[in-house]
Amino acid sequence: MDTLMILGIILFIAGFILIAIEMVIPGFGAPGISGIACLIAGVFLTADSVAEGAFITVIVLALLGIMMAVIVWLLSKGKIHSPIILEEEQKKDEGYISSTDLDYLLGKKGIAETDLRPTGVGNFEGVNFDVISEGKYISKGTNLEIIKVNGSKLIVKEQ
Repeated sequence: MDTLMILGIILFIAGFILIAIEMVIPGFGAPGISGIACLIAGVFLTADSVAEGAFITVIVLALLGIMMAVIVWLLSKGKIHSPIILEEEQKKDEGYISSTDLDYLLGKKGIAETDLRPTGVGNFEGVNFDVISEGKYISKGTNLEIIKVNGSKLIVKEQ
């Protein structure tokens, strides 16, 4: 084996490693571009003819497909950590609330922080919420009452 063949094999290995990293991390960046460049350079350094280069390219693409399938399988089984998936739980005792937990606001009284045309911001017990009036304009500073909770929508009326 000559030096160019050894360099080509090293570039193939580096290219596959860089593309594997790119398949795990979100986005398209330096590892993917560098991996593609390494694979292309590896094909040019190891191929002696155009036909051999095409054959090596087909093999590289097949290996990339197999590698992609294996990485997707490993990600789906949880065997590889994915930076896309949120692992922390948003617990109620830590201050997180869901839209279904807004029923406790029913009947609360507050003040319009902005004009409601028909949507705006209302302040209830020192906390600002996005609110919707019953369909009419309510000016800033008007006293409000929450009369209906529909999912994450707070329907208010003038008091």
